[in-house]
Amino acid sequence: MRDKQPKNKSSNRTLSALNDLLQIILDSDPYLHPYREIIERRLNHIAGIEKKLTGNHRKSLADFASGHEYFGLHKHDHEWIFREWAPNATKIFFVGEMTGWETQNDFALERITHDGIWEIHFPENFLSHGDLYRLVVQWPGSGGDRIPSYAKRVVQDPETLIFNAQVWNPPAYRWQYKTPGQAIVPLIYEAHVGMAQEEGRIGTYREFTEFIIPRIVRAGYNTIQLMGIQEHPYYASFGYHVSNFFAASSRFGTPDDLKYLIDTAHGTGLRVIMDIIHSHAVSNEVEGLSRFDGTLYQYFHNGFRGFHHAWDSRCFDYTKHQVLHFLLSNCRFWLDEYRFDGFRFDGITSMLYLNHGLEQAFTSYDDYYNQNVDEDALAYLALANTVIHDIRPDAITIAEDISGMPFLASPQNRGGIGFDYRLAMGIPDYWIKLVKNYRDEDWPLDHLWYELNNRRHDEKTISYAESHDQALVGDKTLMFGMADAAMYNHMSAHDTNLIIDRAMALHKLIRLITLATAGHGYQNFMGNEFGHPEWIDFPRQGNNWSYHYARRQWYLVDDPNLKYQFLGRFDRDMITLVKRFAFLEDPRPNLLHEHIDDKVIVFKRGKLIFAFNFHPTASYPDYQLHMPPGKYKMILNTDDAIYGGHARLIFDQVHFTMPLCSDETVQNILRLYLPTRTAIVLEFQA
Repeated sequence: MRDKQPKNKSSNRTLSALNDLLQIILDSDPYLHPYREIIERRLNHIAGIEKKLTGNHRKSLADFASGHEYFGLHKHDHEWIFREWAPNATKIFFVGEMTGWETQNDFALERITHDGIWEIHFPENFLSHGDLYRLVVQWPGSGGDRIPSYAKRVVQDPETLIFNAQVWNPPAYRWQYKTPGQAIVPLIYEAHVGMAQEEGRIGTYREFTEFIIPRIVRAGYNTIQLMGIQEHPYYASFGYHVSNFFAASSRFGTPDDLKYLIDTAHGTGLRVIMDIIHSHAVSNEVEGLSRFDGTLYQYFHNGFRGFHHAWDSRCFDYTKHQVLHFLLSNCRFWLDEYRFDGFRFDGITSMLYLNHGLEQAFTSYDDYYNQNVDEDALAYLALANTVIHDIRPDAITIAEDISGMPFLASPQNRGGIGFDYRLAMGIPDYWIKLVKNYRDEDWPLDHLWYELNNRRHDEKTISYAESHDQALVGDKTLMFGMADAAMYNHMSAHDTNLIIDRAMALHKLIRLITLATAGHGYQNFMGNEFGHPEWIDFPRQGNNWSYHYARRQWYLVDDPNLKYQFLGRFDRDMITLVKRFAFLEDPRPNLLHEHIDDKVIVFKRGKLIFAFNFHPTASYPDYQLHMPPGKYKMILNTDDAIYGGHARLIFDQVHFTMPLCSDETVQNILRLYLPTRTAIVLEFQA
């Protein structure tokens, strides 16, 4: 008698694939075996949601993520069509300049589905490019003005400060350049368009294109990461309280201006990624999504879970089909419409944990596999990565997660969530801890080495010494924290000052060792490479709406009479070193020597040897190291005069190992001059 065939071969194949992924995970990390059931449940949950969204895989997830092509305002043939999702609404009116801002029955939307999709058609000549409009939404017992949820252009009146959607229908932008290929090692220049200029005002996309992109090219970075792109009503939120997810912030210019920025960057060989905020949304009700149809739970969780009380924002409900449709479509929109090359997903820790990870120390696997994890949010992140990489296989995704959730940045074909990289967020925090809490002579180099290399080596990471987070008002950049008031009076190129000498020396050492130990990429915030003074503080009531600290003082690094040029030049040569020798392609640094009392660390990465002397007073004229026999050429040293150092080393000096015989053994010794607070890089030439 023949065995019965399974009724659903597809389901069996899926089950087999999930079992394979589960086994890959458990084989890669034996410590995960106690959490087998939780991991299996999560894998099944992700697969189940994808199956549901794609109609049992009758279409791709990328096809599903096309809500922006259906909802919102679109011109088809000789008419305009507008659609909105608002299940609790009883009436919706389209109002604007064309209706005299009055609610008229002729401009009432029709409810076309039971789950709350509304629609209206207009003749071609009813709307013109540049017209302002919004919605008036009514619900049981009340109503209010709303900006359409899929609005692609939102502008603020400079006098009334009121936001409205705007009809945007110019001739199609003509792209000039192809997207550059994906860099093996992302060297990311984090930037904010609005504060990327020197005057006390908001900068524009066009100004960024003309003045800042050439700086980034000269500095050697290969990727720009733009902050604050999604429209946000409060400038001082740094772009993190998003109101209009499909609208590029109009305070910086037009959509075509942003496209020109990205297109120009591509023409120079730079890729452009953006901060994408899907972890929460602004709580504003007219400008944002909160209470859009009169309910607090249309896009967000109902009750306490719907509010992020520490951030005064709303928390998405990732269990809802329509919310997933909205957010996944948002991922696709920025790739399709603006040709961004990927995303840094902000606030992932807040998404992943029901307590938002606040005041929680993540010290064991128990912290990742328990009831505190929002498995729907985790599933959304996996689906987002699927959509992004299906549409643009060359796009990169970066996870901003402080918790260290395992497999977040592992490929999905190995059971991971699918991010290409994760940020090594513990490193900048540790640098601040060292600078603030330890005397230089007490720096625990063994702990430092651990922090610099504390990562899951099966996941790619982006390391950084500091980002915009460390520069915000209330804190200080590393350079400003170390130099403080001396920066105001002693940054002349010919001024000798011990405080500035120390700050500049450590600034270079901190960046070089962070980059040299980085997992798979490096990030810098604009201006920090040359030790930008002071903090970042956007205009707000508390500073009398001043732009003084919401700008970048580029003239400082351009002035040959100031010391900022030295730090900028060092950063450029450090980045060049990465590209020239490709040492980050070597999976991890190999520690060769560590001496806590001497404050010396020596390690190998690729063909290069990095030797650091962090000691504040002790120079070592003949420091002895056991090394493979051969020739070692000095190719970079932080004490070089061109970097503002004391020129205590000879440029391009070549060192040879010497045999040392003892107890019938022969060891090869390399002797180096290691001045105080200096790092040198040697190329092994055999």
